Amino acid sequence: MKTTSRWIVFTLVAIAQFMVVLDTAITNVALPTIKQQLHFTDSMLQWVVTAYALTFGGFLLLGGRAADLYGRRRVLVSGMIAFTIFSFLIGISHSTTLLITLRALQGASAAFMSPSALSIVLTTFRDGGAARNKALAYWTLVATAGAAIGLLLGGALTQYVNWRWNFFINVPVGIVMSILITLFVPKHEGAEERTGLDLLGAVTITGSLILIVLGFSEAPSWGWLSHTTLSIFVAAVVLLVAFVFNESRVKHPLVQLSIFKLRNLTGANLIMAPMYGTLLGVFFLITLYVQTVLHYSPVEAGFAFLPFPLLLAFMSTRIPGLVARFGYRRWLILGPIIVALGLAWLSQLPVAGSYTLNLLPAFIVIPVGIGMTFMPLIASATSGVPGHQAGLASGLVTTSQMMGGALGLSILSSVAASATASAAHPNTQAALVHGFDKAIFAAIVFMAFAVLLAVTIIRSPRKVQEQEESVSKETRNLHVVTEV
Repeated sequence: MKTTSRWIVFTLVAIAQFMVVLDTAITNVALPTIKQQLHFTDSMLQWVVTAYALTFGGFLLLGGRAADLYGRRRVLVSGMIAFTIFSFLIGISHSTTLLITLRALQGASAAFMSPSALSIVLTTFRDGGAARNKALAYWTLVATAGAAIGLLLGGALTQYVNWRWNFFINVPVGIVMSILITLFVPKHEGAEERTGLDLLGAVTITGSLILIVLGFSEAPSWGWLSHTTLSIFVAAVVLLVAFVFNESRVKHPLVQLSIFKLRNLTGANLIMAPMYGTLLGVFFLITLYVQTVLHYSPVEAGFAFLPFPLLLAFMSTRIPGLVARFGYRRWLILGPIIVALGLAWLSQLPVAGSYTLNLLPAFIVIPVGIGMTFMPLIASATSGVPGHQAGLASGLVTTSQMMGGALGLSILSSVAASATASAAHPNTQAALVHGFDKAIFAAIVFMAFAVLLAVTIIRSPRKVQEQEESVSKETRNLHVVTEV
């Protein structure tokens, strides 16, 4: 494929991915308005974000497998059409239960779009080489900056138009992009014989992940040691065990467990969860802080996050050359450390806070660390994967990202709620800010875990030539070489 046409394909599928990522964050700034107009309770409001992330992450493996079996373009366009329809229905909904249900269906549609889009990129830009590193860098920018830009766009739409346009905006874009992708993206009939989908595997893993996040989300109100909470977690473990057992026995599994013999793939997926969990959870908390404590308008709240996409863009275009020269490993160690430094500053928020003093320094440091980490993570998680498993590999890494986001949001929200409730005067802004500070400090623990994983699991060659040789060995032998 010619260079020009390759980048046309990349642009089209990147816009599709941008729609998916945008909807994980665009509603955050609008949450207070949605709460007021639709009469959400505090405990239900979180599910406007969580329902989307849960079904998105829960069905990604099924979406990746479907892309491999039934054709990447076909699955991408089908998912985009469903995503567009559910976006319109959310925009006209007037019921809290209906809105949350439609957000879950919208997330399930996104689960078929995202792995299909990334697998198209992986097969368009073959393993190894500067072009693929550049494509993954731009993909990283789309996947991470979408969250920050979503806050800015969501603020403007909420304040100057209506919160419903946070969803209506997907309709014309979805229609146009479905047509253009059908016209310009090459058809792919499927890299494997059509043997059907492992629906039992999809149901068990999705159910397990949903129950885990449900347990963390509701534990502050149910009680961490209550019968209900413990039962939820036990049921989640049972379903997870059932999933592993099914995958090891079924003839055509949803996940070929042998893929986890690729050490870097396993390590990168484990690191992605706390990284994105921190990003989505902290975004949610700081959005509430600037609107409920500092009394920013939706637009002001959106503009407050503007350093994120700008610095993320800068880092995402610089890191590929550094990865080619030094490998993955050192950036997957250094990036989370830098994020942790920004979180340490952010965990000291006062009631009478200043944007310049209390927020801006962290908003400069954190995106540098994230931009330093995400491209190496995606490259590490997908390098050396056979072509017929590209959809599965991309589904795994995006599953880790979205379920990490859902878990991070629920865990950090739970920490904040518990800390606020245990304060001497729980119904004050001081108690609320105390909860935010404790939750952000908990995110530092996520970063420490990410560093530990990078140190103990990830291996990366020092030079590009060594990297390409190791990728070939990974494909043949299902292992990676240890860094010299």
